[in-house]
Amino acid sequence: MRDAVCQFHALCEGLAALELRGLMPPGREKQIWRDALSGRPRAGRGRAMGSLWAGFGSLRSDYPRPDARSARRPCRTVEGLRQHVLVTGGAGFIGSHVVDALVSEGHRVRVLDCLEGHAHVGPPPYLNDRADYTWAEVQDEVALRRCLAGATAVCHQAAMVGLGVDFKDVLDYVRHNALGTATLLRTLSRSGFGGRLVLASSMVVYGEGGYRCPVHGPVRPGPRSEEALRRGVFEPPCPSCGKRLRPAPVPEEAPADPRNVYAATKLHQEHLCVLFGREARVPVTALRYHNVYGPRMPRDTPYAGVASIFRSALEGGSAPLVNEDGRQLRDFVHVHDVARANLIALTRDEPAPGVFNVASGDPRSVGEMARTLAEAFGPGAPAPVVTGAFRIGDVRHVFASTERAERLLGYRAEIRFRDGMREFASAPLRTSVGPVGTASLTG
Repeated sequence: MRDAVCQFHALCEGLAALELRGLMPPGREKQIWRDALSGRPRAGRGRAMGSLWAGFGSLRSDYPRPDARSARRPCRTVEGLRQHVLVTGGAGFIGSHVVDALVSEGHRVRVLDCLEGHAHVGPPPYLNDRADYTWAEVQDEVALRRCLAGATAVCHQAAMVGLGVDFKDVLDYVRHNALGTATLLRTLSRSGFGGRLVLASSMVVYGEGGYRCPVHGPVRPGPRSEEALRRGVFEPPCPSCGKRLRPAPVPEEAPADPRNVYAATKLHQEHLCVLFGREARVPVTALRYHNVYGPRMPRDTPYAGVASIFRSALEGGSAPLVNEDGRQLRDFVHVHDVARANLIALTRDEPAPGVFNVASGDPRSVGEMARTLAEAFGPGAPAPVVTGAFRIGDVRHVFASTERAERLLGYRAEIRFRDGMREFASAPLRTSVGPVGTASLTG
């Protein structure tokens, strides 16, 4: 029984590959399935599989029958069926791990990525040879239509990332993030797409994280003033009474308060996708990533940037320079856990529409992260230096409530903080083209 089912999945892959390459004559696939299934009532699955092989062979006799290794590959998929997923930004940091996770589960994957110059020096060496790649921008509607042919799900990772603190970059952020997403959604609408859409969003849409005042309960402080930061007053006060606040996990229903151009465009992506999903009746899942780190992370860029910048400093024999007092809290989540969250959203039996925090649920201070990473480098590594420096627009604390993701999506991070940092100390990173502080396009 198992061999027959595995052969069935292998044949699905072969038929789909011929369709993808334009080698399937119109109506021929339906005839092949009719021929295969016609033998099932009389002789069971064995005859059905043989008839299917015969029909497939008559179409393309030189297509190789899968070997035993590929036939035994597990195919845990939506309701027993293999997905055909388009991953935009699938050559980037997070997107490439999503591709690997999907391929390892037996799904067909197409990647659309523009290999933008700030992020890539040509195709990276870690590309998955079992995925199909198209090098084009998301704004290229012709390439999009070609990549969407036969897709049952879309995972939208492509974005221009970075701090977005210089307003001169606003057109680039809007073009890549807002216009790119709008082009994708228009193409999905025109093609009659009815599968799942998973969007890579970000915790930056929250602005500051959650806070509680001892007098007024949950509150939302405004941006910290430059004058207070210069005096070393880093904790935001209660907007009503001025008392010191206690940081708290930020839930998905917290009001959005984007505080830079990048954050504004990520929130716009969410709004566009939700509107499309409502009109097209397509389930849309937005995954709000927290501070992602791990292998293939771009070197010396601000995306989840503090981990990469600290790692590069330690490699060069320099002490990591920690801003403010080092006590600002973040949620550092390993990229393998983030990829698994995408896999769950794309392939679980029932879609899970809505917004979900993708985080570890284990907040740590930036200073602790720097110390842990330095310890992983060994006893000769320089200790982090707390500088007291600050950047206008940085938030003080932001870390996630993971309750909703655990309850409704079925996602919980598995990689522990110290284990992940120990691996990250020697994990391969991706060479960046732009200097520290530039934005980049990635997945």
